[in-house]
Amino acid sequence: MAEPSKVIHVRNVGHEISENDLLQLFQPFGVITKLVMLRAKNQALLQMQDVPSAISALQFYANVQPSIRGRNVYVQFSSHQELTTMDQNQGREDEPNRILLVTIHHMLYPITVDVLHQVFSPHGYVEKIVTFQKSAGFQALIQYQSRQSAVTARSTLQGRNIYDGCCQLDIQFSNLDELQVNYNNDRSRDFTNPNLPTEQKGRSSQPGYGDAGSMYGVQGSGAGGYSQMANAAAIAAAFGGGLPPGITGTNDRCTILVANLNPDRIDEDKLFNLFSIYGNIVRIKLLRNKPDHALIQMGDGFQAELAVHFLKGAMLFGKRLEVNFSKHPNITQGAETHEYVNSNLNRFNRNAAKNYRYCCSPTKMIHLSTLPQDITEEDIVSLVEEHGTIVNSKVFEMNGKKQALVQFETEEQATEALVCKHASPLSGSVIRISFSQLQNI
Repeated sequence: MAEPSKVIHVRNVGHEISENDLLQLFQPFGVITKLVMLRAKNQALLQMQDVPSAISALQFYANVQPSIRGRNVYVQFSSHQELTTMDQNQGREDEPNRILLVTIHHMLYPITVDVLHQVFSPHGYVEKIVTFQKSAGFQALIQYQSRQSAVTARSTLQGRNIYDGCCQLDIQFSNLDELQVNYNNDRSRDFTNPNLPTEQKGRSSQPGYGDAGSMYGVQGSGAGGYSQMANAAAIAAAFGGGLPPGITGTNDRCTILVANLNPDRIDEDKLFNLFSIYGNIVRIKLLRNKPDHALIQMGDGFQAELAVHFLKGAMLFGKRLEVNFSKHPNITQGAETHEYVNSNLNRFNRNAAKNYRYCCSPTKMIHLSTLPQDITEEDIVSLVEEHGTIVNSKVFEMNGKKQALVQFETEEQATEALVCKHASPLSGSVIRISFSQLQNI
């Protein structure tokens, strides 16, 4: 697969497919900042606000074939990391448009919809504003009623500072046709429709938790910007439309309380290694006043339910774990929390459907992958033998990559090996360990 990029390349885009059709396909995953129709090639290039949004979209459409008006379209990461004016010119000259894409550099003061409205409304009637934070900084899309107003605003304001010496405006024409605003608040506003709600019913607005998603009406994103829609698709794909026995799929509590840990042997990374089998981890906190307790915040309620269901009563370091939902909706970030929300060791940012399918209670057998190509069975045994009695082991090749299975005498020994050795480096590779549901080798 190509290197992830926020630019998505769409093929088989027939002439009957409009820009709006494509926007509908990708809007659930985040804000779309640019769209170029390459009509002559039946293709399109579309730029999302950031790379995680593009990854979410492509993961979703890896499991669900996207089609528009009965025609299948094919999506992949573009080789471009960013659409430049050059690429856009293939689609149409940097054509004046009533929607402006504004990037704000050196932002020393917070910029809200109201501030932007004050700056841009002297040049014409502003209909809609959408703001979002991304790696390039703070950006906004501003839609005027007329194209002439946008042209005047751009030529007057380009390169100017909103405040003295900071908050410099960098303005391009967007090539979107219409902004979709679902909420009137500090981050988005539709001046033509004052009756919109301030936010989604029943959704607490957690900062940094899928804000761009919320303004496009998507349920809050899970850890790592994984939208609920993509998650639902991955779950359906993993379990063939049903759910594993004992899983309701209706839990919305994300935080788990683990008790009866062995305080001498446990730490945050070891908990991460175990709980990340069932979902993405946001943060973990060991409780100082109760050293055998920890709080673990998962990406969403479904992932938390899987962890509670499959790990209840598991044995680790001589103790039987007590795993329950916490009364805290989330863990407040602080000096004593370990942050994992951006960790590239979170397993569910890639191949989510496959990871859901592999969820199970601890078994006696572990599966090791992403191993060095020259690994031997002796290497594997010496890596994990300190954790228990090895009954059997095997190294094999799958799709040209080395993998291994190791069978221990007990589930507890296998769990200890996974907890201690998952994500550890071995000759330049970072080893990945999961429980295997195979009965024997």
